[in-house]
Amino acid sequence: MALIEEFERTGSWLFRWRSYLPFVFLPLIVTAVLRYPVIELHPNLHFIWSIISLGVSLVGLKVRCHTVGHAADGTSGRNTKTQAAEILNTTGFYSIVRHPLYLGNFLIVLGIVLHSAAPWLVVVYLMAFALYYERIMFTEEAFLRRKFGREFTDWSNRTPAFVPRLRQWKSAELPLDIPKVIRAESAAVAVIALTFPALEFAMHEAQQGNVAIETSWYILLGSGILLYIIARVMKRQLRRWLKYERILCEAAK
Repeated sequence: MALIEEFERTGSWLFRWRSYLPFVFLPLIVTAVLRYPVIELHPNLHFIWSIISLGVSLVGLKVRCHTVGHAADGTSGRNTKTQAAEILNTTGFYSIVRHPLYLGNFLIVLGIVLHSAAPWLVVVYLMAFALYYERIMFTEEAFLRRKFGREFTDWSNRTPAFVPRLRQWKSAELPLDIPKVIRAESAAVAVIALTFPALEFAMHEAQQGNVAIETSWYILLGSGILLYIIARVMKRQLRRWLKYERILCEAAK
């Protein structure tokens, strides 16, 4: 099998399971966190570093929310079985980087990894992400090239694959769809809202013998859970509405 075919085949398989990469790192993150040396020695430095690492993850969430919220229907979804793109998005974050959703994923998990303050874990994550997502991006671009031809080629020639070229920013053509963002990104919010407080619990329990953490982490945890519940309710109501609409259409026939 030619390399180009091998890349596309393995990329398709990785595309299907792309959401599970962070879980592979969970044991490594826990190991790094339990050896975290800063809480007892420099608690103020620990708090500052926690805010920085959380900020990195929130930037990644912002990238994903903006991308999904301004993307055309039938694109930038969470489909896992097959590639899907009704049109080629070229504005908003797509004007400065070809894979903004993966950039958002990268930053969200990078913030969690940085929270451990373990340089070795950051290096392992960077290498694993590059190997994992390179094939996925290759497969997606092969699909887009076949479907959109010259339009994709022109866009890809001026737009970097992963490192944004900020001076090329072009405002999104479509307005922000907030309900769509809430429904689509509730899982990402839940990951951030659950993971950071959980790591804080683990750090304090392992090194101080208690789970008393700053109030801000409880606020983050509660806010994330609330938003996730709201998103689940919205998804359920949307499914009911679509089912009702389908019944009405069939009855009209």
